[in-house]
Amino acid sequence: MGETVSDAQRGDTGRMMVWADLFARPRPASDATISYGPDPLQIADLWLPAGDGPHPTVLMVHGGCWQTDIAERTIMNWIAADLRARGIAVWNIEYRGVDRPGGGYPGTFHDVAAAADALRDQAARHHLDLSRLVAVGHSAGGHLALWLAARPRLPQGSPLRTADPLPIHAVVSLGGLPDLEEAARSENGCGNAVIARLTAGHFDDTSVPRLAPLGVPQVLVNGAVDRIIPTAYAEGYARPMRAAGDSVAVRMIPETGHVELVTPDTAAWSAAVREIERALGR
Repeated sequence: MGETVSDAQRGDTGRMMVWADLFARPRPASDATISYGPDPLQIADLWLPAGDGPHPTVLMVHGGCWQTDIAERTIMNWIAADLRARGIAVWNIEYRGVDRPGGGYPGTFHDVAAAADALRDQAARHHLDLSRLVAVGHSAGGHLALWLAARPRLPQGSPLRTADPLPIHAVVSLGGLPDLEEAARSENGCGNAVIARLTAGHFDDTSVPRLAPLGVPQVLVNGAVDRIIPTAYAEGYARPMRAAGDSVAVRMIPETGHVELVTPDTAAWSAAVREIERALGR
């Protein structure tokens, strides 16, 4: 399931979507589910478009406040299917949340990194063009997508650092929590305590602004009436990243909450698709 969305997410201009609205739609299915490790949660779904390829590819990361009980990868199925229909392959990853054995620090980050790197093993077989690879994450997954792009910047000695991380060429964050230090001290829909469980106090290798500059284009698409992720988070992240030399754009979508960001046929998802296709050079 997804993050809890209350009636407070209904904006003054109309009713905002809740998760039940999305879940009422028929859920599309992926083309394959592939393991990248021994744990049942160490899996990823592959969505393959028609044709021989090579296919531009999106590495997709779901949200859920970094907690498996709140959300799993299937909340992204609708937008994954939409991208597949547009000729874009999707690698939609699962990972152990902080509420699962082995999750938290460093396990959640190890899973996300291993899932990303496992995409290399699928590229030739499935005709994936990893020279055109964009990471797309929603909510907590927005943070993780940005963190994947930051992996080459991880400090020496960090237990999260690995050799030759998969290069991410651009990131589109959908209602993300990109700055964990800010999320740890300010009000947000995930709460502050979960940040402590995720980081164990290690911000130098988990909070993206500590790793600036990333050296890749970043776009933050946010709902103007999102009650899960404060709208100030987007520009609050963008300012220091721009000062460090990164290209960071913020797209604030009016009359939009949190669920619309991962729902086809919404203004928010249309804006996200434009950014994804631009990043892929389409």
